[in-house]
Amino acid sequence: MLELIVILLIIIVISFFLILKKKNLDIWLMSYIKSKLSKKDEINGPKHIMFCYVDHYEPQWQSPDIEVERSRVDRWMKDYPELCKNHKDADGKYPQHTFFYPEEEYREEHLTKITDLCEKGYGEIEVHLHHDDDTSENLRETLTCFAKKLNANHGVLSRFPETGELAYAFIHGNWSLDNSRADGRWCGVNDELIVLKETGCYADFTLPSAPSETQTAKINSIYYAEDDPKKPKSHNTGRDVEVNGKPSGDLMIIQGPLGLNWKQRKFGLMPKIEAADVRAAVPPSKDRIDLWIDSDIHVKGRPEWKFVKIHTHGTQEGDMDTLLGKETDEMFSYLESCYNDGTNYILHYVTVREMYNIVKAAEAGLDGDPNEYRDYLLPAVTYSVK
Repeated sequence: MLELIVILLIIIVISFFLILKKKNLDIWLMSYIKSKLSKKDEINGPKHIMFCYVDHYEPQWQSPDIEVERSRVDRWMKDYPELCKNHKDADGKYPQHTFFYPEEEYREEHLTKITDLCEKGYGEIEVHLHHDDDTSENLRETLTCFAKKLNANHGVLSRFPETGELAYAFIHGNWSLDNSRADGRWCGVNDELIVLKETGCYADFTLPSAPSETQTAKINSIYYAEDDPKKPKSHNTGRDVEVNGKPSGDLMIIQGPLGLNWKQRKFGLMPKIEAADVRAAVPPSKDRIDLWIDSDIHVKGRPEWKFVKIHTHGTQEGDMDTLLGKETDEMFSYLESCYNDGTNYILHYVTVREMYNIVKAAEAGLDGDPNEYRDYLLPAVTYSVK
């Protein structure tokens, strides 16, 4: 009997480690455990929730014909304002949707429509890119030309006030920021963080990427990553952004929530990975929303300002009923009822640009109402074609 128990325990342990490797949990699980064991900072007064929804917005997903592309974009034009019309944050703003549009999928008519949606107050447009076997030189030209095209044709992207140069946020296609796949696919550029910074990127919003191997060891953080141009995945670690601190490294990384959801278990035993992905297979349930808030992503020294960034792929037909229908409507209602009472919580729907500005305001030592800092460094976009 004892031998059988020992054999079963060995099988369980081996199975556990196999699951860890298969899901790449070994990359970040220790960081997660450490964070759960750490004592949280005490907070006096209400907690401000900066809620940011980012979209890998790809109308040409799976290379359909042009009519399918148009139908995908048109559904967002029609249904997103309808979804948002009854929802506002503490500042009277609609839920904000940041459309990260892929350079390789540029089609003027789609961006013209999305720009109109943003101009009406529903979000902003930023830069997305899928690439493979690339070089630093080609990447630099690609990003520079795309930013200029977006600005010239659609009047989008903010500018750095001190230089007048275009500023953009970035999400990497296939999660492979800074050549972070072991096989080198879907990037190829080891100094990508440097190239991003030098072409006007103010922050990266790719992570989390679990269960992908591209996930970093550092989780649930806002930090500066320093690029080693000779090695991949330099953003695996970094220095936390902190109150009264100074910028360092090459690029700010603003992560979304990552953890384990024990209320949703596989086979009734193993907790599901919570990676802030919203789609039909993983709709935005109340327990997930609570986990996003509880991830406690903040600028070090300003724990009362909490940053929640969730992501989706908005143009995939199988997910649109979730993203533009009842479940997302209920998500906004839950946020507004449970995390916007004015006493314990105050809710702010923000774009990535606004989120970055509020992070920088915290870094500068500012406090109070983060709504005052939506345009702290990078000004709001006018959406007028130059």
